[in-house]
Amino acid sequence: MRETKVVCRELDCGNPVAESRPKEGRGGVRLESSCNGHESTLRQCVTKTYTCEGGYYHHVICSESVRLVDGAGLCSGRVEVKSDQSWASVCEADFDRQDAEVVCGELGCGAPAALQGGLYGGGEGQTWDKEFQCKGKESLLLDCDTSDREKNTCLPGNAVGLTCSEPDDVRLVGGGSRCAGGVERYDQGEWRTVGDDYWGDVAVVVCRQLGCGSTVSVLPGNTTRGFGASCSGSEPSLRECWRRFKLFPGLTVICSGNNKIL
Repeated sequence: MRETKVVCRELDCGNPVAESRPKEGRGGVRLESSCNGHESTLRQCVTKTYTCEGGYYHHVICSESVRLVDGAGLCSGRVEVKSDQSWASVCEADFDRQDAEVVCGELGCGAPAALQGGLYGGGEGQTWDKEFQCKGKESLLLDCDTSDREKNTCLPGNAVGLTCSEPDDVRLVGGGSRCAGGVERYDQGEWRTVGDDYWGDVAVVVCRQLGCGSTVSVLPGNTTRGFGASCSGSEPSLRECWRRFKLFPGLTVICSGNNKIL
């Protein structure tokens, strides 16, 4: 999802929420890129371009009106809301756990894990001038009710920082434990096999995301083939790895949280 991060940033559309390759499109441009996710524009990380006839186009969904910045990944950072075409930090006093539940859900993350002012920097520039009053079930933060502050309770440098748990979109199946088995990821409404020809780094990320400790072993999976994931090993979740739409053999992972031998 590194290229997707750059696309959303370049378009000033918040954080990436999802990416897919849904259907065939018209002729276009195929990009060969090596983004690290921190570039300002896609042009900065594209190494080659090819003209192609037909094929699949890349579909990206960005959060548009809310984002988490200066965190370790897509699910942590300082909360910012888009207001009048500019981004504003949110004061800790104007934001509670129910508001956090909506933000985490909107960004495709799990439940809130930590909520604290100044956790990811105090924020610079504009500050959101209203108090959110979410019920926790809204789909978007800007769908929540808001109210004006009764008094100025926003202290300087106290922009709210939020850490959401990683999404529950990865599982290990067929190994007798949640910490061992074939890797699957929930993608476009179904569980799909994850495969790769460079197993180690994918396994590290999977074990980390599942809270299953370190990697004990990685084995070739069954003959089922799945979409590839190319990871550096430092990503907090599998969705932050580079997605490869070419099919690869599935892989089986045993994490240290499970001692059962397959």
